[in-house]
Amino acid sequence: MRDRLILLPGWGLGVSPLEPLAAALRGLDEHLRVEIEPLPALLSCDPEEWLDELDASLPDDAWLGGWSLGGMLASALAARRGERCCGLLTLASNPSFVAHEHWPSAMPGETFDAFLSGCASDPRQTLKRFSLLCAQGAEDARGLARLMLAAAPATAPDVLLAGLELLAQLDTRQALQAYRGPQLHLFAGLDALVPAEAAGDLLALLPDIEVGLIEQASHGFLLEDPHGVAGAIQAFLHECADD
Repeated sequence: MRDRLILLPGWGLGVSPLEPLAAALRGLDEHLRVEIEPLPALLSCDPEEWLDELDASLPDDAWLGGWSLGGMLASALAARRGERCCGLLTLASNPSFVAHEHWPSAMPGETFDAFLSGCASDPRQTLKRFSLLCAQGAEDARGLARLMLAAAPATAPDVLLAGLELLAQLDTRQALQAYRGPQLHLFAGLDALVPAEAAGDLLALLPDIEVGLIEQASHGFLLEDPHGVAGAIQAFLHECADD
């Protein structure tokens, strides 16, 4: 089923940000089956429980991909599945969302902690702030943020909090090194959540994979230019099919 691509969304904003990209991909290749799967609504922040849930519900022998947190989960699941996964692609997805000694190109820990406490006390306001950060760097940042927030699902506050705590725990560097299938990772040059430097750091970690940087783009670049992103993905899929 090399013609099947499963996309996982990021934290808090649901499947809507991925829909224009999925439509653009289908428009480029009528044989490509693109499906967006919502993230599990778990109260646990244990990565293994999230992966168990995804592994049980997603079809085997498909390409796995995702945006931000969705890309991190897709990376970990690709490593777990090995040959049961055709390939991996991530969008604005840092191997570690929170900076640490071995991965400094990420969000500072104190910034993330403030985000976490904000989510615990006022989830709706935190989601609004998050949508603004997703759109920061876009040509029409406020319009893009409003679009994302308006389409966000009504998620229980404790589920939102568990997702954030999961985001802090995930570190996919070993998974990306372990996974032997084709990989494409796209980053944004003006991303307010994932520093652009992460693209170079990932390429230094894994010189044999495809890493792209879209210079004038925000964390929500898949909504800014779905057709451009779809073109880059389609070119990569075709290249892999020819190998």
